[in-house]
Amino acid sequence: MPMSKNAEQAAALLRTRGAVEPVDFAVLLGFGLGGFSEMLSGGVSVDYAELPGFVAVDEPGVTGRASIGAFEGANVFMLQGQPHFFGAGDPTCMMTPLLTAKALGAKYLLIFATAGSCKADLYPGNLMLVTDHIALFGLNPLIGLTGHDTIFSLHDAYDPRLQRRIKRAAAGAGVPLQEGVFLWATGPTFPTPSEARAARQMGADAIGFGVAPEIILARAIGLRAAGVVAASHIFSGLQASEPPSLAENQKHALAALVPMRRLLRAFMKTADTF
Repeated sequence: MPMSKNAEQAAALLRTRGAVEPVDFAVLLGFGLGGFSEMLSGGVSVDYAELPGFVAVDEPGVTGRASIGAFEGANVFMLQGQPHFFGAGDPTCMMTPLLTAKALGAKYLLIFATAGSCKADLYPGNLMLVTDHIALFGLNPLIGLTGHDTIFSLHDAYDPRLQRRIKRAAAGAGVPLQEGVFLWATGPTFPTPSEARAARQMGADAIGFGVAPEIILARAIGLRAAGVVAASHIFSGLQASEPPSLAENQKHALAALVPMRRLLRAFMKTADTF
Protein backbone atom coordinates (compact mmCIF):
# COMPACT_ATOMS: atom_id res chain seq x y z
CA MET A 1 0.00 0.00 0.00
CA PRO A 2 1.52 3.38 -1.00
CA MET A 3 2.56 5.88 1.63
CA SER A 4 0.19 8.82 2.07
CA LYS A 5 1.31 12.44 1.92
CA ASN A 6 0.00 13.02 5.46
CA ALA A 7 2.04 10.11 6.80
CA GLU A 8 5.18 11.34 5.05
CA GLN A 9 4.68 14.82 6.48
CA ALA A 10 3.94 13.49 9.98
CA ALA A 11 7.08 11.33 9.91
CA ALA A 12 9.12 14.30 8.69
CA LEU A 13 7.80 16.49 11.52
CA LEU A 14 8.66 13.85 14.11
CA ARG A 15 12.17 13.62 12.65
CA THR A 16 12.64 17.37 13.00
CA ARG A 17 11.67 17.03 16.68
CA GLY A 18 14.42 14.46 17.21
CA ALA A 19 12.63 11.14 16.66
CA VAL A 20 14.92 8.13 16.81
CA GLU A 21 14.92 5.85 13.77
CA PRO A 22 14.33 3.17 12.82
CA VAL A 23 11.38 2.40 15.06
CA ASP A 24 11.16 -1.27 16.07
CA PHE A 25 7.58 -1.42 17.34
CA ALA A 26 4.44 0.69 17.21
CA VAL A 27 2.27 0.50 20.34
CA LEU A 28 -1.34 1.74 20.27
CA LEU A 29 -2.96 2.53 23.62
CA GLY A 30 -6.74 2.58 23.74
CA PHE A 31 -9.36 3.97 26.09
CA GLY A 32 -8.22 4.65 29.65
CA LEU A 33 -4.67 3.44 29.09
CA GLY A 34 -2.69 6.65 29.32
CA GLY A 35 0.46 6.85 31.38
CA PHE A 36 2.65 4.59 29.28
CA SER A 37 4.72 7.25 27.52
CA GLU A 38 6.78 8.04 30.63
CA MET A 39 8.23 4.55 30.24
CA LEU A 40 10.11 5.80 27.17
CA SER A 41 13.52 7.40 27.57
CA GLY A 42 15.33 10.00 25.48
CA GLY A 43 12.37 10.55 23.22
CA VAL A 44 10.07 13.09 21.64
CA SER A 45 6.34 13.59 22.16
CA VAL A 46 3.97 15.47 19.83
CA ASP A 47 0.22 16.10 20.11
CA TYR A 48 -1.95 14.52 17.42
CA ALA A 49 -3.24 18.01 16.61
CA GLU A 50 0.20 18.93 15.26
CA LEU A 51 0.51 15.89 13.00
CA PRO A 52 -1.12 15.95 9.54
CA GLY A 53 -3.92 13.43 9.14
CA PHE A 54 -4.02 12.42 12.82
CA VAL A 55 -7.60 12.46 14.13
CA ALA A 56 -8.56 13.88 17.52
CA VAL A 57 -9.16 11.32 20.28
CA ASP A 58 -12.80 10.84 21.35
CA GLU A 59 -11.98 9.95 24.97
CA PRO A 60 -13.07 12.76 27.34
CA GLY A 61 -10.15 14.68 28.79
CA VAL A 62 -7.50 12.90 26.71
CA THR A 63 -5.17 14.61 24.25
CA GLY A 64 -3.77 12.15 21.75
CA ARG A 65 0.01 12.10 21.68
CA ALA A 66 2.58 10.35 19.52
CA SER A 67 5.79 9.58 21.41
CA ILE A 68 9.02 7.97 20.24
CA GLY A 69 11.77 6.79 22.54
CA ALA A 70 13.79 3.87 23.85
CA PHE A 71 12.17 1.20 25.99
CA GLU A 72 14.11 -1.82 27.24
CA GLY A 73 16.53 -1.49 24.32
CA ALA A 74 13.87 -1.14 21.61
CA ASN A 75 12.84 2.02 19.77
CA VAL A 76 9.09 2.38 20.28
CA PHE A 77 6.53 4.59 18.52
CA MET A 78 3.76 4.97 21.09
CA LEU A 79 0.33 6.20 20.05
CA GLN A 80 -1.34 7.30 23.26
CA GLY A 81 -5.06 7.73 22.70
CA GLN A 82 -7.16 6.16 19.97
CA PRO A 83 -9.84 7.79 17.84
CA HIS A 84 -12.73 5.48 17.00
CA PHE A 85 -15.19 5.11 14.16
CA PHE A 86 -18.02 6.48 16.30
CA GLY A 87 -16.14 9.74 16.93
CA ALA A 88 -14.42 10.23 13.58
CA GLY A 89 -17.20 8.82 11.40
CA ASP A 90 -14.51 6.97 9.47
CA PRO A 91 -13.22 3.43 10.16
CA THR A 92 -9.90 4.38 8.52
CA CYS A 93 -9.19 7.06 11.14
CA MET A 94 -6.04 5.23 12.32
CA MET A 95 -4.59 4.78 8.82
CA THR A 96 -2.28 7.83 8.89
CA PRO A 97 -0.80 7.03 12.33
CA LEU A 98 -0.09 3.44 11.26
CA LEU A 99 1.42 4.54 7.94
CA THR A 100 3.54 7.03 9.90
CA ALA A 101 4.79 4.19 12.09
CA LYS A 102 5.70 2.25 8.96
CA ALA A 103 7.46 5.28 7.46
CA LEU A 104 9.58 5.45 10.61
CA GLY A 105 10.59 1.81 10.20
CA ALA A 106 8.10 -0.12 12.34
CA LYS A 107 7.39 -3.72 11.36
CA TYR A 108 5.17 -4.68 14.29
CA LEU A 109 2.08 -3.22 15.97
CA LEU A 110 0.96 -4.04 19.50
CA ILE A 111 -2.53 -2.89 20.50
CA PHE A 112 -3.54 -2.47 24.14
CA ALA A 113 -7.22 -1.66 24.67
CA THR A 114 -10.19 -2.15 26.97
CA ALA A 115 -13.29 -4.22 26.29
CA GLY A 116 -16.44 -5.47 27.92
CA SER A 117 -16.44 -9.12 28.94
CA CYS A 118 -19.01 -11.62 27.74
CA LYS A 119 -17.02 -14.56 29.08
CA ALA A 120 -17.92 -16.07 32.45
CA ASP A 121 -14.40 -16.03 33.90
CA LEU A 122 -13.07 -12.83 32.30
CA TYR A 123 -13.51 -10.36 35.14
CA PRO A 124 -12.89 -6.59 35.20
CA GLY A 125 -9.16 -5.94 35.27
CA ASN A 126 -8.29 -9.32 33.70
CA LEU A 127 -6.17 -9.34 30.53
CA MET A 128 -7.02 -11.26 27.36
CA LEU A 129 -4.81 -11.95 24.36
CA VAL A 130 -6.95 -11.52 21.24
CA THR A 131 -6.66 -14.59 19.02
CA ASP A 132 -9.28 -13.61 16.43
CA HIS A 133 -12.10 -11.14 15.89
CA ILE A 134 -15.68 -10.90 14.68
CA ALA A 135 -16.64 -7.85 12.60
CA LEU A 136 -19.80 -8.61 10.67
CA PHE A 137 -21.63 -5.28 10.75
CA GLY A 138 -21.10 -4.14 7.16
CA LEU A 139 -18.08 -1.99 7.97
CA ASN A 140 -14.51 -2.60 6.91
CA PRO A 141 -11.78 0.08 6.96
CA LEU A 142 -10.61 -1.05 3.52
CA ILE A 143 -13.93 -0.38 1.76
CA GLY A 144 -13.45 2.27 -0.93
CA LEU A 145 -9.64 2.18 -0.90
CA THR A 146 -9.39 1.54 -4.63
CA GLY A 147 -5.99 0.99 -6.14
CA HIS A 148 -4.77 -0.83 -3.04
CA ASP A 149 -4.35 -4.52 -2.32
CA THR A 150 -7.45 -4.87 -0.15
CA ILE A 151 -8.56 -8.43 -0.85
CA PHE A 152 -6.61 -10.83 1.33
CA SER A 153 -7.12 -13.48 4.00
CA LEU A 154 -7.33 -12.58 7.68
CA HIS A 155 -6.78 -16.16 8.84
CA ASP A 156 -3.61 -15.08 10.65
CA ALA A 157 -4.51 -11.44 11.26
CA TYR A 158 -3.32 -11.77 14.86
CA ASP A 159 0.27 -12.74 14.19
CA PRO A 160 1.03 -16.20 15.65
CA ARG A 161 4.67 -15.37 16.39
CA LEU A 162 3.77 -12.19 18.25
CA GLN A 163 1.13 -14.10 20.19
CA ARG A 164 3.68 -16.68 21.29
CA ARG A 165 6.06 -13.93 22.38
CA ILE A 166 3.33 -12.15 24.33
CA LYS A 167 2.31 -15.37 26.12
CA ARG A 168 5.93 -16.09 26.97
CA ALA A 169 6.43 -12.54 28.27
CA ALA A 170 3.26 -12.76 30.39
CA ALA A 171 4.36 -16.06 31.92
CA GLY A 172 7.82 -14.69 32.66
CA ALA A 173 6.41 -11.54 34.27
CA GLY A 174 3.81 -13.43 36.30
CA VAL A 175 0.93 -11.67 34.51
CA PRO A 176 -2.23 -13.82 34.17
CA LEU A 177 -3.31 -13.75 30.52
CA GLN A 178 -6.41 -15.37 29.07
CA GLU A 179 -7.05 -15.88 25.36
CA GLY A 180 -10.19 -15.21 23.40
CA VAL A 181 -12.14 -13.77 20.49
CA PHE A 182 -12.91 -10.05 20.26
CA LEU A 183 -16.09 -8.66 18.71
CA TRP A 184 -15.91 -5.17 17.22
CA ALA A 185 -18.95 -2.98 17.96
CA THR A 186 -19.16 0.47 16.40
CA GLY A 187 -20.29 2.32 19.53
CA PRO A 188 -20.69 4.86 20.97
CA THR A 189 -23.47 3.15 22.95
CA PHE A 190 -22.70 -0.05 24.79
CA PRO A 191 -24.37 -3.20 23.44
CA THR A 192 -27.80 -4.12 24.76
CA PRO A 193 -28.11 -7.25 26.95
CA SER A 194 -29.54 -9.11 23.96
CA GLU A 195 -26.65 -8.00 21.75
CA ALA A 196 -24.15 -9.13 24.38
CA ARG A 197 -25.84 -12.53 24.62
CA ALA A 198 -25.85 -12.83 20.82
CA ALA A 199 -22.16 -11.95 20.71
CA ARG A 200 -21.42 -14.68 23.21
CA GLN A 201 -23.43 -17.19 21.18
CA MET A 202 -21.40 -16.19 18.10
CA GLY A 203 -18.20 -17.09 19.94
CA ALA A 204 -17.07 -13.71 21.27
CA ASP A 205 -15.33 -13.42 24.63
CA ALA A 206 -15.06 -9.62 24.69
CA ILE A 207 -16.71 -6.66 22.94
CA GLY A 208 -15.10 -3.30 22.22
CA PHE A 209 -15.06 -0.27 19.96
CA GLY A 210 -11.63 -0.70 18.36
CA VAL A 211 -8.89 -3.28 17.75
CA ALA A 212 -10.39 -5.01 14.68
CA PRO A 213 -10.21 -1.99 12.31
CA GLU A 214 -6.62 -1.29 13.34
CA ILE A 215 -5.63 -4.94 12.89
CA ILE A 216 -7.12 -4.94 9.39
CA LEU A 217 -5.37 -1.68 8.48
CA ALA A 218 -2.09 -2.95 9.90
CA ARG A 219 -2.24 -6.10 7.80
CA ALA A 220 -3.11 -4.08 4.70
CA ILE A 221 0.04 -1.96 5.04
CA GLY A 222 2.33 -4.84 5.97
CA LEU A 223 2.56 -4.52 9.76
CA ARG A 224 2.46 -7.73 11.80
CA ALA A 225 0.05 -7.11 14.65
CA ALA A 226 -1.32 -8.46 17.91
CA GLY A 227 -3.71 -7.20 20.57
CA VAL A 228 -4.28 -7.47 24.31
CA VAL A 229 -7.46 -6.17 25.96
CA ALA A 230 -8.28 -5.50 29.59
CA ALA A 231 -11.82 -6.33 30.70
CA SER A 232 -13.43 -3.10 31.88
CA HIS A 233 -16.85 -4.51 32.81
CA ILE A 234 -19.12 -7.54 32.45
CA PHE A 235 -22.14 -6.99 30.24
CA SER A 236 -25.50 -6.99 31.97
CA GLY A 237 -27.71 -9.80 30.78
CA LEU A 238 -24.86 -12.30 31.07
CA GLN A 239 -24.27 -12.04 34.80
CA ALA A 240 -25.80 -9.99 37.58
CA SER A 241 -23.96 -6.71 37.16
CA GLU A 242 -24.43 -2.98 36.92
CA PRO A 243 -24.90 -1.55 33.42
CA PRO A 244 -21.56 -0.48 31.89
CA SER A 245 -20.58 3.17 32.22
CA LEU A 246 -17.73 5.45 31.22
CA ALA A 247 -16.67 5.86 34.86
CA GLU A 248 -16.57 2.09 35.40
CA ASN A 249 -14.49 1.63 32.26
CA GLN A 250 -11.98 4.22 33.41
CA LYS A 251 -11.73 2.65 36.89
CA HIS A 252 -10.99 -0.85 35.62
CA ALA A 253 -8.69 0.42 32.86
CA LEU A 254 -6.64 2.13 35.55
CA ALA A 255 -6.46 -1.13 37.53
CA ALA A 256 -5.19 -2.94 34.42
CA LEU A 257 -2.35 -0.47 33.83
CA VAL A 258 0.09 -2.19 36.20
CA PRO A 259 -0.14 -5.70 34.69
CA MET A 260 -0.19 -4.26 31.17
CA ARG A 261 2.98 -2.29 31.84
CA ARG A 262 4.67 -5.37 33.31
CA LEU A 263 3.66 -7.37 30.26
CA LEU A 264 4.92 -4.74 27.82
CA ARG A 265 8.22 -4.39 29.68
CA ALA A 266 8.79 -8.16 29.67
CA PHE A 267 7.93 -8.31 25.97
CA MET A 268 10.30 -5.50 25.01
CA LYS A 269 13.18 -7.16 26.85
CA THR A 270 13.14 -9.78 24.08
CA ALA A 271 12.85 -7.26 21.23
CA ASP A 272 16.46 -7.73 20.13
CA THR A 273 15.66 -11.32 19.17
CA PHE A 274 13.05 -10.38 16.54
